[in-house]
Amino acid sequence: MKTTSMLRLILGAVLALAALGGAVAQADTLDDIKKAGKVRIAIDLAIPPFGMNDDKMQPAGSDVDLARLLAKDLGVQLEIVSTTGPTRIPMLQTNKADLVVSTLSITPERAKVVDFSIPYADHPSVVAGLTSATIRQMSDLEGKKIGVVRGTTQDTDLTRQAKGAQLVRYEDDATMALAFASGQVDIIATARSLLPAISKKNPARTLEPKITMQTFYLAIGLRKDEPRLLSWVNDWVRANLQNGKLIDIYRTHHGIDVDPALLLKAGG
Repeated sequence: MKTTSMLRLILGAVLALAALGGAVAQADTLDDIKKAGKVRIAIDLAIPPFGMNDDKMQPAGSDVDLARLLAKDLGVQLEIVSTTGPTRIPMLQTNKADLVVSTLSITPERAKVVDFSIPYADHPSVVAGLTSATIRQMSDLEGKKIGVVRGTTQDTDLTRQAKGAQLVRYEDDATMALAFASGQVDIIATARSLLPAISKKNPARTLEPKITMQTFYLAIGLRKDEPRLLSWVNDWVRANLQNGKLIDIYRTHHGIDVDPALLLKAGG
């Protein structure tokens, strides 16, 4: 009898611990953000007009304005965590950021390790060169030096598709832009929306898109297995596409309109 009672006590304790462990596992980032009163959003501040520092050394750009609007609607303060292309996803994985808003394109490879919101903008990826350069297809890149940011989708695509090219990898877009402006490279692979800002650094070396590799969709990145946060972010993106606020932000900084119906359809 005593043995049976003892076994019941032990079983009860085990079940209680399991329930406690389950409760801990169920704790989510949305709760953590609200308790902390701030949301940590990773943004690359070296890729104008998405992210940059203005003449007063304050964060600016379309990704910054999006992050500010998101934090306001969430009812918390915004903490910008500075990042670069290669460190965006590691920032999430190491819990240094709650979200990533940093020209993060949706790709199958990235979707294996992080979750994405529905897209908030489209983002054509191009090979660009001087207006005088004759480049029409990938085979025209053979033997040529091409600047690319390490770890980006452009890096991945060119590694696979332009095997005869010499890829010169940089750590961020600002460094790559300076390399182009100074003549270290005459061809770069980047987002089409960045070309005006890069050309502006040296008007004598005007860039134009030569090859469109593919059109990506930009989304907000977050850690896997955060269903409540993902649901909130998706509802937020959807609402602000429909009310035009995200469209206005993109128009202000990029001078072009995005099609909300296309983005909503792409988001499913």
